[in-house]
Amino acid sequence: MLKKRYTKKELKEFKKLVLKQQESIVDDIKHISEDTLKKSQKDASGDISGYTYHMADVATDNYDREFSLGLASHDRKMLYDFDDALKKIEEGTFGICEDCKILISKTRLKALPQARLCVKCKEKREKR
Repeated sequence: MLKKRYTKKELKEFKKLVLKQQESIVDDIKHISEDTLKKSQKDASGDISGYTYHMADVATDNYDREFSLGLASHDRKMLYDFDDALKKIEEGTFGICEDCKILISKTRLKALPQARLCVKCKEKREKR
């Protein structure tokens, strides 16, 4: 007989994992924000002179800033996914595939505790 849900003990372990990864993402966002948003272009380039910027330097700085903000945006989405995983842990529905309703493997959840789909359903969605 197939197991329908994870035990309370297993859910407790997954909760620790989710919280640990969530904390890591929060730290990443904090560092990106500090490095990207709090520095002026002059600070970021290390330029202490009074000369104006070369257009290529400005473009590079803008690209770096946009890239960092893109990473922060991706990290924020992951935070929402972790919040959803924590909610499912509290409800006892954590680890159940949203498409086929079978239990997602422990191996997959240890690698991606925010996973919403089993491997088969994820592959099906990616093929579409």
